[in-house]
Amino acid sequence: MAKTHIDPHLVALTSPGSFAAEQYQGLRLTLERLRRTRTMQVIAITSPAAGEGKTLTAINLAGALARGAEGARVLLIDADLRRPAVARQLAIDAAAPGLTEVVANPQTTLDSATQKLKPYNLSILTAGTRNGAVHQILRSSRLDAVLAEARSRYDFVVVDTPPLLPVFDSALLANAVDGVLMVVAANQTPRKLLGEALNMLDPGKVLGIVFNRDSKPMFGYYDAYYKDYFPEQVATEA
Repeated sequence: MAKTHIDPHLVALTSPGSFAAEQYQGLRLTLERLRRTRTMQVIAITSPAAGEGKTLTAINLAGALARGAEGARVLLIDADLRRPAVARQLAIDAAAPGLTEVVANPQTTLDSATQKLKPYNLSILTAGTRNGAVHQILRSSRLDAVLAEARSRYDFVVVDTPPLLPVFDSALLANAVDGVLMVVAANQTPRKLLGEALNMLDPGKVLGIVFNRDSKPMFGYYDAYYKDYFPEQVATEA
């Protein structure tokens, strides 16, 4: 059966008043603060290995940015060309032209391939259909031109990239972005894997580490101390 609703774990879109969504708003505020002192427009999201929640983090961050400053223009790009997941998570057309087609064919424009996610004020460029070698697409000068155009049209561009250790795709993409956020599964990702992944990146590009799936949210005291601040979530749980 075809999926008709976006993933409920995309809390920045589906439950913006929740405790979980507030954590992404905090991440948004951090990026906006960094932006005061350095160029911070194109942000890549990656992880050491697969299955650590990088795509959910990318989508939630894009959603939080879109809900930030009034009228903020935000583009989410699925650059995980080997295992794209953004279209599936958002229940949008995965067969439509995406990043691959825009890079491979100059006649396919960024505007024509971008899908609008209503009512969230968010634009999506899916991975598209891969026809050639991934490294050729990611090394193409056309990709630089596409990202340059995205910079001119959007306030923020969030790029979901592949995990670092299985393939070198993210290391290639890191050269074209302003910063990289590393997503790790809290209490699961081995320290050695995290260290190896960080060593593959320019330290100046690493913005920080996002701990995903933490079984003990902020300070570990949500139930006792924070529910009064999130009435929307309490009503949902009731």
